[in-house]
Amino acid sequence: MSFSSPKVSRASNRPPVLTNPVRYPESASAPVRSKRAWFLLLLTLVLPGSAQIVAGNKRVGRLALRFTFAAWALVIAAVVLALVNRDALLNLFTNPWTSLPIILAMAAAAVGWAAMFLNTLKIIRPTLLAPGMRALVGGALVVLMVVTSGTLGYGAFLINSGRNAITSIFASGPDMKPVDGRYNFLVMGGDAGEDRTGRRPDSIIVVSIDAKTGQAATISIPRNLQNARFSPNSPLWGVYPDGFNCGDNCIINFLYTDVTNNHPDLYPNAPDPGAAAMMDAAGGVLGLSIQGYVLIDMGGFSDLIDALGGVKVNVGGWVPISGDDVYGNGQHLPPTGWISPGEQTLDGYHALWYARSRQWVNDYARSERQQCIQAAILSQMDPTTVLTKFNALAAAGSKLMESDLPAGQLGSFASLALKAKSHDLARLTIGPPDFDLYFSTYPDFDVIHERVKQLLNPAPAADPAPAPAPDTGTGDAPADTPAPEAPAPEAPAPEAPAAPAAPSADITAEYLQQLAINGDDVTLGTLLANNGSCTPG
Repeated sequence: MSFSSPKVSRASNRPPVLTNPVRYPESASAPVRSKRAWFLLLLTLVLPGSAQIVAGNKRVGRLALRFTFAAWALVIAAVVLALVNRDALLNLFTNPWTSLPIILAMAAAAVGWAAMFLNTLKIIRPTLLAPGMRALVGGALVVLMVVTSGTLGYGAFLINSGRNAITSIFASGPDMKPVDGRYNFLVMGGDAGEDRTGRRPDSIIVVSIDAKTGQAATISIPRNLQNARFSPNSPLWGVYPDGFNCGDNCIINFLYTDVTNNHPDLYPNAPDPGAAAMMDAAGGVLGLSIQGYVLIDMGGFSDLIDALGGVKVNVGGWVPISGDDVYGNGQHLPPTGWISPGEQTLDGYHALWYARSRQWVNDYARSERQQCIQAAILSQMDPTTVLTKFNALAAAGSKLMESDLPAGQLGSFASLALKAKSHDLARLTIGPPDFDLYFSTYPDFDVIHERVKQLLNPAPAADPAPAPAPDTGTGDAPADTPAPEAPAPEAPAPEAPAAPAAPSADITAEYLQQLAINGDDVTLGTLLANNGSCTPG
């Protein structure tokens, strides 16, 4: 006995009616096919895998959607983490261990998204589209692949470049803790030229950053400072209990080479004993605990500036690009060029000379220019500049920098650097203009420590005293008591002596060059006396 009629049986054997234009576009009109193509592209852009669910291989679509939802969940988690704890998010991207799976995930996502777009193009079946629409859809697909997969792939490439630079520059030790609420780092500009024995840091600057607010200060220690002190717990205390005090042969920048060559055993666990000794010396001079160092090879400094696209400064006075010291006695040939006053965007070569030149001026003018260059670099390190030039910056940094700062903590330091941009950079030089010319030869360390404390913890401004209330005659004094006479007006204060006139605006590089050729050092010293004045552009 049959429970189904022959008519029903014949109907079940018919091919399905292809009425769904999304899955079966053959019977659809040309406009519907075009709309279908754009619809599928949009689905793949927003939710990779969804186009396969509605018009292609559902199994592939379901697998792709699982990865898509997982990726969106990670993106949302990253946004929440950025709002709640930005330092932790930055540490994930800068830590060499946690950044590696991020790089691999981004690369896999880039390949997977591109595969979904190509599969979507297959589902669209461009041969069913009109020739003009076929070109538009194909072009749009290429653009979308570049925007999505290209961006993810480039992001993975940048993070990998940063990871390689971080691994080559920074240490892998434990995180540093702030001391008295601040991080104190020693930044040295090292110069190991062919005419020198070992490396000598000619630029010695301590950067102190408030661990909460990011308020930063830089303190320049002149290279020729004598009698540098060490704390009793420093390994150098036993060698130099009275300080590094043997006269001109014991200026502070000689300490690096001295310890590297003669006392490396004092710092058995330090990868760079000379840098560790300079940290102890800077801490003793300033009364601070120095937690880490960054050593910059001045020979490669120009590469970093070029990678940044130049550095903009307001140059205060003429700065010479010194000629060769052919006789090795400090008497240079006439300059090979001049950096002129005014707003300048210095390339790497000129920025290096601007930071190093000290011909016809003293070391303190150079220190001021170095601080100015640092402030200018900091002001230009905005996220857009760093992102667009990140690979070049990372490559330059890995060639010219070494540091004992922990790589796993760089995200926190990067966050502090972003906070620092919202504050003015406080500055102090242990020499002119903040101390007299000979202070670095006979330094008073108690005075230095007090000035450093004032710099880092300035006293709050006192409220102005309230004006005295007018005497109405209703107090204890008799009403007919005559009012006190108004004080006589103070004599005007004597005028301060006029400052020396600034060099004339008609001074030219040719005029200065002729003075140099003539050997007129006195006139050049007068005309260049203001070349330490500088502000970031």
